[in-house]
Amino acid sequence: MFSFKERSNILNTLNRYSFDVLVIGGGITGAGIALDAASRGLSVALVEMQDFAAGTSSRSTKLVHGGLRYLKQLEVGLVAEVGREREIVYENGVHVTRPEWMLLPLYKEGTLGKMTTRAALTLYDRLAQVRKEERRKMLSSKEALDKVPLLKTEGLLGAGYYVEYKTDDARLTMEVLKKAVEYQCVCLNYARVTDFEYKKKKIVGANVRDEITGERITIHAHQIVNATGPWVDEVRKMDKIHNKKNIRHTKGVHIVIDQSKLPLQQAVYFDTEDGRMVFAIPRDGKTYVGTTDTFFEDDLVQPVATKEDIEYLIKSIHYIFPKVTINTSDIESTWAGVRPLISQEGKDPSEISRKDEIWVAPSGLLTVAGGKLTGYRQMAETIVDKIVKIHKFKHASECVTKELSISGAKGLNSFNFKDYVANKSRTGIELGIPFDEAKKLVERYGTNVDEVFQYAKSVNTSEITIPLSLYAELLYSIYYEMAMTPSDFFIRRTGYLFFNIELVEQYREQIIEIMSNILGYSDSEKVFYKMQLEQYIEDAKNPMK
Repeated sequence: MFSFKERSNILNTLNRYSFDVLVIGGGITGAGIALDAASRGLSVALVEMQDFAAGTSSRSTKLVHGGLRYLKQLEVGLVAEVGREREIVYENGVHVTRPEWMLLPLYKEGTLGKMTTRAALTLYDRLAQVRKEERRKMLSSKEALDKVPLLKTEGLLGAGYYVEYKTDDARLTMEVLKKAVEYQCVCLNYARVTDFEYKKKKIVGANVRDEITGERITIHAHQIVNATGPWVDEVRKMDKIHNKKNIRHTKGVHIVIDQSKLPLQQAVYFDTEDGRMVFAIPRDGKTYVGTTDTFFEDDLVQPVATKEDIEYLIKSIHYIFPKVTINTSDIESTWAGVRPLISQEGKDPSEISRKDEIWVAPSGLLTVAGGKLTGYRQMAETIVDKIVKIHKFKHASECVTKELSISGAKGLNSFNFKDYVANKSRTGIELGIPFDEAKKLVERYGTNVDEVFQYAKSVNTSEITIPLSLYAELLYSIYYEMAMTPSDFFIRRTGYLFFNIELVEQYREQIIEIMSNILGYSDSEKVFYKMQLEQYIEDAKNPMK
């Protein structure tokens, strides 16, 4: 548990003690490093200048996938590594990751033929060591249309059918962080590193400003890790590094459409007219489609979808699903994320490698750049191995994260999770929570749902003006997941802004009021957070600016 009530104690701890490792960056990469290091017995601190997962780690395609398209780029090693990691990430957190069968339609004019796809998927199965029941199948055109009647029929040769894994990227990050906290990692969001402390030209600490209170502290550590994603170059500049290698940002956009407008029951991964690949994935009564891949040099904190991005995705939908007649007014919400990729001259955005690299500066600052959501655990293991070797930490044990359940997944696995959800949902029903809502809570929080249900049990329903399930998870987010603002709750803790924006609009005033009462917002903070949420809603709903 790490909550707002502990914030002053956390700041005091960070300021007083010296740590083995300080991680800068609270996305999935930083979270993975913190968990790996803490679970080996190292003392670890982590700070994030925004909310946890506020950057790339809440703005992805929300797939833990093996990177089938990287076979086209001959990155066989990358496919093998992330393919195997896929299974580990799934088994260690079945409540935030689950299998999703993906249909890959094949057309005469497409970039992949039947024989090529069969060979690629077979190689993919072997490289990724895919379990038997999830190995690829080849479908006829009739079988493909049976699964997705909306598909373009002209030139359809058939389809590949294989398994990827759907996830909630922000919740995956939260559960990894919470597991790190179980191992005594000290984590703090809204804590910005402003500059570094040096001794004999080596970094020995970081000066940090609490963005909530304005308090300033210094965190001392033997090793500081720069895992800030799109901001890694900015942190390196604090260390006065003249980059030989640097980050090239690309933007990915997704749009969300109601199932009544795009009734897709089967995930599809398809070629666009210009030869790119796009996902269309059903989720919670919606279908989301993406991603784009364009170079990006604007606001890293709040990237938004542009008119061109939206038009491209709508055109792609019409191309593969010609019977669908959606337009911009049918888009319920959007999100945009920035990928931090290592610059490669002369390459288009989609051609740049997603491999990660580790750089150690003369000052000792260790930077990790690039990489994929799927490979976060392996990346963390490699980095912590390097840290242990550099500093000769004799108290560090071997890596244990291959078989370490993240928070909310203790005792759960791919075989028993379905039964756990069915049984535990009854507890929610007994508390007065409708079955569908109770089921979603269990699926979202796993074994941590007991704490969520405890909040539902302790409240007098006549005293609240929002649904009981929403109230319970709001309190859990505040007290157990350090949600500090309404945007933290609606975007990173629940994803409602993307997949249930009507609920956000209906209950935003009540949520702001409850959070203000608990967190003690000043009048100016209350106005600011209200305006911030309104801006996020506007950006999500009205991208055609």
